[in-house]
Amino acid sequence: MTTYALDTNTLINLIRGNTSVISRYGESLAKKIPIIIPPYVDFEILRGFKYANATGKEKIYQRLCNNCKIGEMRRDMWIKAADLYSDLRHKGFTVGDADILIAAFCIETGCTLVPCKV
Repeated sequence: MTTYALDTNTLINLIRGNTSVISRYGESLAKKIPIIIPPYVDFEILRGFKYANATGKEKIYQRLCNNCKIGEMRRDMWIKAADLYSDLRHKGFTVGDADILIAAFCIETGCTLVPCKV
């Protein structure tokens, strides 16, 4: 079964109450599709709340986390991230560390990344 990995912008839209994203999230839960939050995404969300002192939004996020698993980075994921970084740089692309770490996590766990472009 596919596991969905939620990207930072997807979580932000859930927390902000985007009805389309909430609907898709609810459908996934109803279908019992496993949902995971990559560790770097968890960090990005939490650091934003801490910086903005957004305790209300942080509480909403913690409730969302009750329906998800927070992933952990393993050594193989760090190696995959380093490989991706190297490959992209050799091809002339510069990609931020956050995106590389999230991609490596998804590749190594076989998760499908769920981005949200609104």
